[in-house]
Amino acid sequence: MRSVLIIAIIALSVVSCSKFSKVQKSTDYDYKLRMAEKYYVAKKYNYASQLYEELFPIMKGQPQFEDLFYKYAYCSYYLHDWLQAENLFKQFVEVFPNSAKAEEMEYMRAYVYYKQSPKAELDQTNTEKTIGLMQTFINTHPNSPKNKEASEIMDKCRIKLEEKEVGSALLYYNMGHYRAAAIAYTSLMNDFPDSQKGDEYKMQVIKSYYLFAMNSVEEKKLARFDQVVTECHDFMDRFPESSLKKDVENYETLSKNNIKAINNEQITKTN
Repeated sequence: MRSVLIIAIIALSVVSCSKFSKVQKSTDYDYKLRMAEKYYVAKKYNYASQLYEELFPIMKGQPQFEDLFYKYAYCSYYLHDWLQAENLFKQFVEVFPNSAKAEEMEYMRAYVYYKQSPKAELDQTNTEKTIGLMQTFINTHPNSPKNKEASEIMDKCRIKLEEKEVGSALLYYNMGHYRAAAIAYTSLMNDFPDSQKGDEYKMQVIKSYYLFAMNSVEEKKLARFDQVVTECHDFMDRFPESSLKKDVENYETLSKNNIKAINNEQITKTN
């Protein structure tokens, strides 16, 4: 039964390819356009795209060209040819800036970058481009019904960028590169000032600088423990209601005890 089904599918595929080949060889452009429309409606985007591509230079300047361009761009999108889709959405707006579909095409260009946004641990160039293009779209079309969705996408992208930076900072910390970790967590706070995890990042700054001080040569420990105390005070100013206050107070106490011990040792050596 299964072999019969496979044979039937292959037979239908051969017939379909044969029929499409005849359409491609036709010199009747109106017929080709009608068939392209038929394939598009049937969601046979590969066939439709090939016919639209052939008709693209021929129909340029004709009344049908705008609709052809529009559907040709969407064929690339549905086929996941992101580079081609982004290029066609962009070109559509350039060729038809006053079209009723221009706003939609602008949005889709930004959305194509969003579709290419990878996992947080990978390069986030497309994520950053998504944010930039979505913000431009909102600024250019303040009353668009797409703006709510655009804002939600931007929020998702920012979360991903934040996760990317968190991963980098944590890697420095786990590798024992504590000064680099402290700088990375500080940068994270500056890049995402509205993050719900701001106090956690600041806590990591304190822990990193403390471990950096602990692992420093003796002559540099005093200044580095002073820095930990400064970071603790900054934490209290920024996050007075944080549940991490006791941990911060503990690191401040430890750092001050180390500073006191170092000063006492220096006094002993002087005497």
